[in-house]
Amino acid sequence: MTQPLLAGIMLVFLFSSAPVTTWAQNIATVNGKEITKARVESVINQLKIQGQSVTPDIEKKVADEVVLREIYLQEAERRGLGNSDALKTQLELARENLVINALFNDLIKSKPVTDEEILTYYNNIKKQAASTEYRARHILLKSSDKAKQLLKQLKNGVKFDELARKNSQDAGSKAQGGDLDFANPQSFAPEFSAALVKLKKGELAPDPVKTEFGYHIIKLEDTREAAFPALEEVKARIVKNLEQQRLVQFREDLRSSAKTDHVFSDTPK
Repeated sequence: MTQPLLAGIMLVFLFSSAPVTTWAQNIATVNGKEITKARVESVINQLKIQGQSVTPDIEKKVADEVVLREIYLQEAERRGLGNSDALKTQLELARENLVINALFNDLIKSKPVTDEEILTYYNNIKKQAASTEYRARHILLKSSDKAKQLLKQLKNGVKFDELARKNSQDAGSKAQGGDLDFANPQSFAPEFSAALVKLKKGELAPDPVKTEFGYHIIKLEDTREAAFPALEEVKARIVKNLEQQRLVQFREDLRSSAKTDHVFSDTPK
């Protein structure tokens, strides 16, 4: 059995709360105890719910696992391990987790996220993210004097891309004539960004700009509105975020309304 498949089956055994109906048909017996087909079908149904493609081969592996678990369980019971206080505590914690998860799942199911909520969330994020992208060219030099010399040549009509290919010490953009493509100005060094956003299209920064990397001759080629993904591309993520917000508020409401003398660690003093 492959590790991913085995892991998926084990998760079903650990967390499935689906009831098992007693069917007449059995798949095997273990030391005289009948193993019903319902036990296998319960696991298979949970795998399907989780999106697992269930083939006849997987069904056989699930049956193998069910029978093996019964063998292990019987041996554990024979040794009296099923009655230990530690195990009872773990079982109770597992039950608590299942019931609490059922509560949270019921909330999401009973109050599904609406299309209106999704659109409002999307538009708010889009509004906050709205910004301008700048397409800049630059020539990076280590010497201030050299930068001033080249800047003078540019002002006299020498082509920017030619000077960049011959002189720039930025290996990433040198071959492209200093072209940095469209980018958020905040992705550049602060001094570079501050000089760039002051320029008009086609304009050169009046003086070389010093950053930690050296001296930059900067030219603004163009600007555009920042790209933003379409709603359908991020809809699933938005739904998850809104569901999480619902759960956070639900938990807080329950905590606030509960009558308890316990002081939570995050309670303001």
